[in-house]
Amino acid sequence: MALAASLLLRQSQSLVMTPQLMQSIQLLQMTHLELTQFIENEVEKNPLLELASGDDGSRAAGDAPSTEDDYYSVNEERADKHGEGAEAGLSGDLYETATAGSAGEMTEPFDSSLENVFPDDAGPRTADAPELLGQWKSMPGAGDGEGYDLDDFVAAQTTLRDHLSAQVPFSLTSPVDRLIASHLIDQLDESAYLSADLTETALKLGKPLADVERVLDALQQFDPPGVFARTLSECLAIQLRARDRFDPAMAELVGNLELLARRDFATLKKLCGVDEEDLLDMLAEIRKLDPKPGTRFQPGVSESVVPDIVVRAAPDGTWLVELNAETLPRVLVNHEYYASVSRRTERASDDQAFLSECLQNANWLTRSLDQRAKTIMKVASEIVRQQDAFLLHGVDHLRPLNLKTVAEAIKMHESTVSRVTSNKYMLTPRGLFELKYFFTVSIGSSEGGDNHSAESVRHRIRLIIAQETPEAVLSDDDIVDMLKEAGVDIARRTVAKYREAMNIPSSVQRRREKRAVARAAGF
Repeated sequence: MALAASLLLRQSQSLVMTPQLMQSIQLLQMTHLELTQFIENEVEKNPLLELASGDDGSRAAGDAPSTEDDYYSVNEERADKHGEGAEAGLSGDLYETATAGSAGEMTEPFDSSLENVFPDDAGPRTADAPELLGQWKSMPGAGDGEGYDLDDFVAAQTTLRDHLSAQVPFSLTSPVDRLIASHLIDQLDESAYLSADLTETALKLGKPLADVERVLDALQQFDPPGVFARTLSECLAIQLRARDRFDPAMAELVGNLELLARRDFATLKKLCGVDEEDLLDMLAEIRKLDPKPGTRFQPGVSESVVPDIVVRAAPDGTWLVELNAETLPRVLVNHEYYASVSRRTERASDDQAFLSECLQNANWLTRSLDQRAKTIMKVASEIVRQQDAFLLHGVDHLRPLNLKTVAEAIKMHESTVSRVTSNKYMLTPRGLFELKYFFTVSIGSSEGGDNHSAESVRHRIRLIIAQETPEAVLSDDDIVDMLKEAGVDIARRTVAKYREAMNIPSSVQRRREKRAVARAAGF
């Protein structure tokens, strides 16, 4: 057969991942903060996009659509309102494509005469009236219609540096010592540990090492006890000296914290030269110490979790699933501005192409956000339907659930459900939970009934161990027997795995700790 060149026409289907499609997938798994930052960046780049405030005629947060039918019906109403030429935006109070209008102006002059301040029935005016008026205007919030800002009256929080610096004049009198102390205070970390090298500090300040060590010894006596320590052992030793409990046995215990971490009590008894009862007393004393004395002055850096879905009980016994309006930015597409600029740039092809691209990107963003909100609503509604018993009775009734079950119910792919449940939170009458919390593996039933959720089994193990007494500490085999009596068919190694995942020590370690706690409490 001879080789020859030829032209063939074929039809084929393929899925092309366009940049916009990839961006839509990324929007689906973004958190509230990431989504807000992304939209702000898009608003800065696109002149046709605007962020609407909460009082633009949009619905209040409490009036968010609670059902899927309401959710879509609002979209139809908005489409009818804008007409055939308007681009459809997000439904409800979530997103909408609107024409930006200018705010109205006040037509009536504002009466700022003294009659508004001192009415006729307030008594005769005196020569002090202007002075009183000046005092009235000087009050916070007066004259501009704003109320008091409570933050102006709240005392500033005392930092660790301020607390330590206030103690320096009472312990160090020399200006040189105070300078060294100020430099060492600046070297403390959040836990009040000293991370600086004393030799380098002495060279930097041009002072003898002995002077720096002398100042450090004085600083280690400051409140709170344990500050300016360089290691955990030194921090505990400083606190024990303040309690007058740093004897040779305790010094040996503090010097071998790695044995204490491994719970090698037999070796610790030999090193400290004490019996089991004395060692338990020493351990109880160690538990009273603060390993990070500086954290009480350092406000914890925590990110508040804002729920994406709110679940409430309906009067008819069902559950109302709503999207949290606070997590849904309201994006507007300014068609009036687009039409106005288009008329001025009809002859400039480059400008017209730029505006067309901006309008296309703006419409795509509103549609993507609309689809994101609808997908989250579908997944959340199915989770609530599947976990109805959990919402009514608690974690003991949490059903086994996987991504495939939810995906088949809402006719979506498992990867889509996985993206939706990542870093999304649901506020329920039982508390605030991440959506992934409701997806747990299944554990068989010993009585042939419904399977049990792994999370509910972990909860039962936690409750069983919490009810132990120092005289009757349960082993893993005992816990297995108790769970089987409750209808949970589980292996001993699975109990051990769950126990270790919850940072619960073994029965031997729990017995020692419970005895130490009971002895320290005087029982």
